[in-house]
Amino acid sequence: MKPDQMLPESHRSEHINWLRAAVLGANDGIVSTASLIVGVAAANSSHQNILLTGIAGLVAGAMSMAAGEYVSVSSQADTEKADLDRERAELASNVEFERAELAQIYVGRGLEPDLATKVAEQLMAHDALGSHARDELGITQTFSARPVQAALASAAAFTVGAALPLLMILVSSAKNLIAVVSISSIFFLVFLGLLAARVGGANPWNSALRIGFWGALAMAITAGIGSLFGTVV
Repeated sequence: MKPDQMLPESHRSEHINWLRAAVLGANDGIVSTASLIVGVAAANSSHQNILLTGIAGLVAGAMSMAAGEYVSVSSQADTEKADLDRERAELASNVEFERAELAQIYVGRGLEPDLATKVAEQLMAHDALGSHARDELGITQTFSARPVQAALASAAAFTVGAALPLLMILVSSAKNLIAVVSISSIFFLVFLGLLAARVGGANPWNSALRIGFWGALAMAITAGIGSLFGTVV
């Protein structure tokens, strides 16, 4: 097949931004909501109060995830913009130095000095700022910060994750609520770990065990605190 007929390769790292936000959001949704439900249930609260608490946790958590992710990624985007503005100014004031700097980067990666100089010249002739952004600053289109995308992905994923333990309240009796929510939430977490590993190409069982363990620990601690306060009160 000729080079101009070859299809571009698809790499898993291209999905890293939305995958991280989605997994983090869904994981937090399941863990925080399930832990909240289990903790309140352990304090001998009514079935209605447990449901209302879970719904409030879902709404508050989704908004918190969206706001936190937006602020965090916006800070990253501001830093990237500042670095690009500085690089643009340096290219305008001393292009020869910038060309030599880029060539030196390629030498450090294994190219001969003459070849590195030619590569730097050709790349800068094509896209000087893009070349320095990619090879000097490490900023690429794939990994660039997207605050709105990250915020929406986190909020949506949190909502989906939080809805799962909430649904368990509706299908379980008050007597079995803690067991049903806990067991089902651990199952959801393990499934999430397997799915994330599948998409990201990681070891599925390591991911599943890791996410399941920390979720179970969070629910156990919250249940213990809820039971303690329920006894005291």
